[in-house]
Amino acid sequence: MQYSERMNRLGTETAFEVLRRIQELPEERRKNIISFALGEPDFPTPSHIKEAGIKAIQENYTHYTPSAGIKELREAVAQFVSETKKINISYENIVILPSAKFIVDLSILSCTNPGDEIIYPNPGYPIYESLINVHGSTPISSQLQESEDWNFNIDNLRDSISDKTKLIMINSPQNPTGSVLTQKNLEALSEIALEHDIWILSDEIYSHIIYDNFEFRSIANHPDMLNRTIILDGFSKFFAMTGWRMGYAIVNEQLAEYFSKWATNTISCTASFTQIAGITAMIEDKSPSLAMVKEFERRRDLIYQRLNKIDGISALKPKGAFYIFANVTGACEKLNLKDSLEFQDYLLEKADVAVLSRNYFGNKSPEEMDEYIRFSYCISNDDIGEGMNRIEKILS
Repeated sequence: MQYSERMNRLGTETAFEVLRRIQELPEERRKNIISFALGEPDFPTPSHIKEAGIKAIQENYTHYTPSAGIKELREAVAQFVSETKKINISYENIVILPSAKFIVDLSILSCTNPGDEIIYPNPGYPIYESLINVHGSTPISSQLQESEDWNFNIDNLRDSISDKTKLIMINSPQNPTGSVLTQKNLEALSEIALEHDIWILSDEIYSHIIYDNFEFRSIANHPDMLNRTIILDGFSKFFAMTGWRMGYAIVNEQLAEYFSKWATNTISCTASFTQIAGITAMIEDKSPSLAMVKEFERRRDLIYQRLNKIDGISALKPKGAFYIFANVTGACEKLNLKDSLEFQDYLLEKADVAVLSRNYFGNKSPEEMDEYIRFSYCISNDDIGEGMNRIEKILS
């Protein structure tokens, strides 16, 4: 049988590959694995949100909704976004979708044509490059650099611009680095977008998981940027609702109509009872989510301190999300390992510790000499401590 050629261009989300490897291990060994691999809050969805979802099902919110989402939820999201991101929008700028990830698809489909160039961050979320490829656009990697706190080198990014560049993808706070784009980076990106008439897809799914009393600022706040910025956000991270599969796009009204039309042609609408629960998430008590962020901050401090005490490993302090991107160049040299992928496999085999190699977050440039590992600290303090003890032991 014959299959589509585009399937050869479709990538994957590598954390799930590592999870699959763990699941294939014998049960007794699986129980001993400490996994820093999966980026998912280990907290339950807050009770009042779950109760709202259950009540919605009982009250028969089990039918189709408008493709753009229930108006009351769109209004609640618009109010939440206006208050937290300081962006003046209305419900007509909001489209509710079954996962924020779908917004990457719709942005490429609505704002670019096959053959157009799309710039994306590297290291970065692997789905960006995968979807750029599968939709026939040309992915242009722009390196984030540890020496610049995992921000773009603006000179290099400018050199990547051509008359075919139609979209720049940014992610702040970032997966996998936990860094936040600086105002200098955002200002430069705004200038580039306005000068060359380029769309910005701003992945802000972690924007409410910020540490050290830092105030997040969206690129859409910059003058004249709101109309050409597509903000990707959702319920998965801040509200611990990963399995509910619900995201929202913040876009201009014309693009909102296009996104809604795509929804009509593909998924029809987002599940109605999850949308009702989303209204509760948006307008009611957020103290459980805020407490979760505080706990992530404590875990951030713990893993940052422990990693930087291990011989051969160093890491910058994350400003947001729940990842830390550790430089393991010295550890690889000490263990006579070729790269971070071998180090990842070594940790799983020798220490029952699961992590993700830098190789899973975009192709390394020829100039990139250092090796990195992403740790997700969506696990308990005790497990973080035990995981660090195991790594320390094999490197001692």
